Amino acid sequence: MVDKQRTLPELLAPAGDMERLKMAVLYGADAVYLAGTDFGMRAFAGNFDPDELKAAVAYAHAHNVRVHCTINTMPRGDEIVRLPAHLERLNDAGVDAVIVAGDLFDTFNPPVEAIELLYRTLHRLARSGQRLVVAIAGNHDSPDRVDSPDVLARESGIFFAGNPMIVSRETRTEGGVTLVRSDEGFAEFRLPRFDYPLRVLLTPYTNGQRAKRYMGTEDADEGLRVFLRDHWAGLADKYCDTEGVNLLVAHLFMAREGGELPEEPEDERPINIGGADAVYTSLIPPAMQYAALGHLHRWQTVDTEPCPAVYSGSPLSYSFSEAEQDKYVTLVNLEPGGPACVTKRRLTSGRPLVRRRFEGVEAALQWLAEHPDTWVELTVATDTFLAAQEVKSLHAAHDGIVCIIPDVRDASLVNDRVASIHDLRSDVNALFAEYFRQRKGQEPNEEIRSLFREALSMDGDSRKSDS
Repeated sequence: MVDKQRTLPELLAPAGDMERLKMAVLYGADAVYLAGTDFGMRAFAGNFDPDELKAAVAYAHAHNVRVHCTINTMPRGDEIVRLPAHLERLNDAGVDAVIVAGDLFDTFNPPVEAIELLYRTLHRLARSGQRLVVAIAGNHDSPDRVDSPDVLARESGIFFAGNPMIVSRETRTEGGVTLVRSDEGFAEFRLPRFDYPLRVLLTPYTNGQRAKRYMGTEDADEGLRVFLRDHWAGLADKYCDTEGVNLLVAHLFMAREGGELPEEPEDERPINIGGADAVYTSLIPPAMQYAALGHLHRWQTVDTEPCPAVYSGSPLSYSFSEAEQDKYVTLVNLEPGGPACVTKRRLTSGRPLVRRRFEGVEAALQWLAEHPDTWVELTVATDTFLAAQEVKSLHAAHDGIVCIIPDVRDASLVNDRVASIHDLRSDVNALFAEYFRQRKGQEPNEEIRSLFREALSMDGDSRKSDS
């Protein structure tokens, strides 16, 4: 009797060209490793150009064989510039589906530029319907806004889920991605080159209000947990078995019951006070092989049972509470009935957010000159308040300064300034003079004071006419 609990070793074979790759596959290799024509040290192998690499991956996947591509050179300066494009080609060659677990936007009413960026990015990832993209709403998203482009997006292989009980009609894209059946919070897909389905339990962000609207539950905490437990279990029992790949995609605050709560960013704390609305990993149906979680901005695994439950995190830092935090995408290899193989890849694009404190302006200026490609929250220790010229010189030295925080060593000066401002509240002209001194580093002359008084009088007249 075969011990099904025993993990067998992987048979990994080299493949220097297409002929050798086919031989390795036909003779029973579980995986092959190869190299592109760049960034590989397999000097005596034929290696694969971009078109050959796509064909190799397609052939291997059609036979349920994994492909590992080596990047094992020590690139020179000119090669480093070409490395991101090479990695993107590798990604395009082998990723079959993309899961975006929300948030899609940072606000209910995103600007047009943000909407265009999202649609263009997802369309590029979908490769005109050849690759499945599933994207669900987060707590920052409007469920109706997320659902609204679904009819058109599905034609490109992009499937949106805004409300937790969404049902989509069957769709087949020109690239071969097919939605074969759907139920409330469930979708089953067929992907090109695979003879087994991908089942997805879809749970966009749900709070008390959305639970009442979409699910009919009244209790924001325990009622939601009970509903999700029963809802997920019902879908899993009805649709999920070991003949397909089974995923849970959810935008929730999920934690292991009785364990430590996951780390939250400052921006997300108000909606999860004390973990009162946490959904427990024990509610995940045993049939699930992986839980793709959205909401928390730091990459973290909250549990491994009954399956890996992973927050992939945000692709970029969204506040200085995430300064110098590494960001990742998560790659998951899945086969029917098998465990998930989870790896993460660090993202390096975009300006990092950095918090720095310096003893004086000169030290700050030196660091800013050495780190131009950053967004900076700058704290400068000073004996007195920063002069206007000092602030100007800091901004002139770096275009990524978000804010400058003076750290005044003499506390009495701070107290005196606070008291002074408090006393000035009764005199708007004195407040303006104080503001002008801070911005310009000098006293406003009489002409400027006169213009300010004239502006005040015009504003007063305007208010009288409105009333």
